[in-house]
Amino acid sequence: MREYELTVLIHPDLEMNLGPATDKIKALIEANGGKITKEANEGKKRLAYTIKKQDFAVYYYCELELPALAPAKISSVLNITDEALRYLLVAKDPRREKMAAKRAERKSSQEETKEEE
Repeated sequence: MREYELTVLIHPDLEMNLGPATDKIKALIEANGGKITKEANEGKKRLAYTIKKQDFAVYYYCELELPALAPAKISSVLNITDEALRYLLVAKDPRREKMAAKRAERKSSQEETKEEE
């Protein structure tokens, strides 16, 4: 199973009752053999441009583990889901996390040497 990140922009009218919309997304992921490892409701934010006559959306983010064929199935369902204005499903790159850790380590070691001088 591969790791993915999913961000869904949910219709702003559903802000007060996000439960059914997020439950629908969770059920879709689990029905396709996926597992949610982390999720967050980022709240209502203004969009950079109007999408489906909406200027605001509720951002829902989650990190997932999915089998090989699941991303295509999830994308096809989210394309026709009324609650979702837009979505972005991307594979996480394990090399990126390693590079970020190395970069942070180098930065902290540079700061320590500056403090010692």
